[in-house]
Amino acid sequence: MNFIVREPLLDAAQQVIGYELAWQSARNGDLSSDEDVLALASFVASQLHHEESGWLLGDMALFLEATPALIASDAVQALSPRHIVFRLASADLAEEETLRAASALRQQGFGIALCDSDSLPLDSPVFDVANYIEGKYPADQQRAQAAHGAAKVVVRHVADWQQYDNCSAAKLDVLIGNLYLTPRPSNDKKGLNPAQLTILQLMDMVRKNADVRTLEDVLKRNATLSYKLFRYINSVGFGLGAEIQSLRHAVTMLGYTPLYRWLSLLLATASTHAHSAVLMQTAVVRGRFAELAGHGILPKNEAENLFVVGMFSLLDRLLGLPMEEVLEKIQLSEAISQALMAREGVYGPFLALAEALEPDNGDLHALADSLFLGPRQVNEAHLAALAWAASIKL
Repeated sequence: MNFIVREPLLDAAQQVIGYELAWQSARNGDLSSDEDVLALASFVASQLHHEESGWLLGDMALFLEATPALIASDAVQALSPRHIVFRLASADLAEEETLRAASALRQQGFGIALCDSDSLPLDSPVFDVANYIEGKYPADQQRAQAAHGAAKVVVRHVADWQQYDNCSAAKLDVLIGNLYLTPRPSNDKKGLNPAQLTILQLMDMVRKNADVRTLEDVLKRNATLSYKLFRYINSVGFGLGAEIQSLRHAVTMLGYTPLYRWLSLLLATASTHAHSAVLMQTAVVRGRFAELAGHGILPKNEAENLFVVGMFSLLDRLLGLPMEEVLEKIQLSEAISQALMAREGVYGPFLALAEALEPDNGDLHALADSLFLGPRQVNEAHLAALAWAASIKL
């Protein structure tokens, strides 16, 4: 088994609406065999589509590479039709049998993405089946093709934020690669907003085991934070099995250490900038993945620190400040600071591994080997982290 990497799909409102999942070997340019695409589809079905719980990614869609053999197989029936888009080449869809199979899947609710439409005439029968057409920026030809039907255009290889903004203005979805790691030019005020300052105050109080009544007094000053507290804690992601209605009840159920963990989640997701959605989603996935990867390797309390490390790994981008300045405002242990600054220390390799699951962002094989983690362990933790992030309802 290979490693799974993901690429975020953003809509025109800069919200994450799905991902493309692929084997790392395919991202590196290797051709995928029928066995490769079947293995990925089967693994995704086993991890994200449960008989009782249903689809674990909420409204998120997944784009998966496909071949004629895959879409003709029974394996696709284990997936969630409304949330899966199969990427097919025009040469494959030119075959009558494959076109029929794709059409049958569309009738079931699956999506079909045409990934190389450049040479096709507008009257090609392929466009009657595909409901997504992929193209490299600026995708002018794909936009013309989509105008003749009901297909949506998905743009790839966006080089900078100006190109993304052009796509956004045209109401196009974008597979954004790792552009979100590039600072975005903005006139937004940098630094901590009032809600984040309150969260930092609460984190400091929790760290010092302050009386719960004092915590309640601070939280009552911000109704939005109170709402988010109870929404998050009552979400599937925390799995308490009982509805929390007060901070006192939360502390009784959670204790102070998990409450600190929740506050780290809230701090990383309290940005009000429109372009922060993909960063916040990525931070949550990093945090949960790092924590899951650490299970069985580090003690439980250390694994919980891995969650904080992942959550805070993009605070510099979210706040528009260098990480050194961010760490001056937050009291963190030396081990956490070391991981955030240099990807070193006991937590650093776990964070680096979480980052390597993103496009072109690290040597995934070497990092997993350094932690004695195999592809199946990494892939299971990766998809579980995606499902957990979806359950939080950011």
